[in-house]
Amino acid sequence: MRIRQIHERDRPDWVRLRNALWPGSLSDHEAETRKHFENGSVALIVFVAEVEARIVGFLEMDFRPYAPACASSPVPFVEGWYVDPDWQRRGIGRALIEAAEARARAAGYTEIASDAELDNGDGIAAHRAVGFEEVERVVCFRRSLT
Repeated sequence: MRIRQIHERDRPDWVRLRNALWPGSLSDHEAETRKHFENGSVALIVFVAEVEARIVGFLEMDFRPYAPACASSPVPFVEGWYVDPDWQRRGIGRALIEAAEARARAAGYTEIASDAELDNGDGIAAHRAVGFEEVERVVCFRRSLT
């Protein structure tokens, strides 16, 4: 297994994995990943997990001005984290998190944050397994004004 920063040639795999994590938005994933490379985005950091010359996982880390229970600002934030189901439970997700943490530490950050949907039991368990502590639960509301 090799964890490394993404290259443009990895974009089709990144789109495939993003669509597995966030289904139903393939055209958005196509556009967002293309824009990432066209603009030379320096804010979003993307790591991929490569096994046997195949991309089997990814992690996207961005920086938010605030994250619940964090004392610093900005905060490195895991925006997306996914490993193909056939490759889960082999340490790949942990290795992706460790790469993000190492990058954040090297840049002088002292904490990292992430989130998971309330009904995403696997995601919550994965976060706990790599050492994240739960700090808050939230239910979001919307009301139409029309």
